[in-house]
Amino acid sequence: MGTAKTAITDFNAAEAVWKTAVKARELAFEPLSKFITRVNNALKASGSSSLIDDTAMTLIRKLQGRRATPKMTDEEKKAAEADGKSVNESSSSQMSYDNRLDNFDKLIKLLATVTEYAPNEPELSVDGLTTLYNDLISKNHDVITAEVPLTNARIARNNVLYTPLTGIIDISVDVKSYVKSVFGATSPQYKSISGLTFTSSK
Repeated sequence: MGTAKTAITDFNAAEAVWKTAVKARELAFEPLSKFITRVNNALKASGSSSLIDDTAMTLIRKLQGRRATPKMTDEEKKAAEADGKSVNESSSSQMSYDNRLDNFDKLIKLLATVTEYAPNEPELSVDGLTTLYNDLISKNHDVITAEVPLTNARIARNNVLYTPLTGIIDISVDVKSYVKSVFGATSPQYKSISGLTFTSSK
């Protein structure tokens, strides 16, 4: 039982660290879409070229999970298919944390080449964006790092609890059956544990 208690305690501790890291990452990324809109407005106000603006907009759409063109409605798809046109709309969303970080890095590197881009707001400057990017990278890394001990702790816990025959769940079920066979289904001994249930849910 000591091994089981240790395994459960270790899992709970690892899960708490992981959940804390996940929440911190969520809070850090939550305002990114609105913030990127400010970056875009600052770029437009800088007098940069239309080529730069278009390139930046492609990255900004990916960061915000927006499509370059609106998705077709069911009616529009049916009309296109009726005209013999092939309709194959692939997903444009690149909203995973890794994808957003990659696109944010590309946007920062693009802005660093634009001499006209020099906003007065420190947080919108290339240095400010780089600081934010590094913070987001760190928080994403914390989650990834926390997943390793969590996975290992889950495996150890599951082995202790759910391994057939030798796991705590199977042993507990066997003990319950043994008490029933020795003392009888109506005995005080069995009644005291008859309400206990054991499941193999992982």
